[in-house]
Amino acid sequence: MASTRDLDPSSSVLGFFGSELRRLREASGLTQDRLGEVINYTGSLVGLIETARRKPSLEFTERCDAALGTDGALARIWPLLNRAVFPPWFRGFVELEATATSIRKYQAQTVPGLLQTEDYARALLRKGLVGESEERVEAGVAARLGRQAILDGPDRPYLWVVLDEAVLRRPVGGPEVMRQQMVRLLECAQHPRVVVQVLPFASGEHTSVEGPLTLLSFAEGPDVAYVEGPNFGQVIENSSDLALCVLAYDHLQADALPPSASLAVIEAAIEKGYEA
Repeated sequence: MASTRDLDPSSSVLGFFGSELRRLREASGLTQDRLGEVINYTGSLVGLIETARRKPSLEFTERCDAALGTDGALARIWPLLNRAVFPPWFRGFVELEATATSIRKYQAQTVPGLLQTEDYARALLRKGLVGESEERVEAGVAARLGRQAILDGPDRPYLWVVLDEAVLRRPVGGPEVMRQQMVRLLECAQHPRVVVQVLPFASGEHTSVEGPLTLLSFAEGPDVAYVEGPNFGQVIENSSDLALCVLAYDHLQADALPPSASLAVIEAAIEKGYEA
């Protein structure tokens, strides 16, 4: 069994977190067991995290910061742990998303991750990560919910979401999970920086039938587009390709229902329910 002294802190973000936790703990003169007592976790869990064999929760991290007087040093590392959970082809987009001033999304099958409830995200990831451990699924849920932090605070980006009607009709996680998710959509749409539109089946063919599309704008620098499919994602920066993506999104918005009518469709879906 590897000890913390054998751990290479440069091997991964999780390894760096573990080495920092150990360094700060020892500087405070605490054993693993004693730190566990102070933060109301087990000393064995502290040991597992220090040896990069377990990912810490945000609550664990914040309690360690408080107990060790670190002024939030570990909590500042924690978001990087979540990003490390994302597949390599998605990480670059997450970094861009976190700095965007405007986010425009089209989703064909599911509610976008930025607006998902925990149970909805868990249901999707259990299916998408079939064969993986429950720990891996929960790490994915935490990472997805962690992305939603960009919607907190006064500098949150403007978010414009166009949802295919299929998103409202496809039951994910069961009736109650879907009801809670639709209620969450309605709540999010009340924010002045969030607009939700529904692209109805009646619109027929449209400009993004091949899958989801995201457009990101920034305070400085050019816009980018992002498209993805099963196990791949591509950031588009070429001006001519980007222009085509922007045009496609403009047409999606034109074909979608107005915001007020869209919210009425979501409310109707909630009232109808998702029983088989």
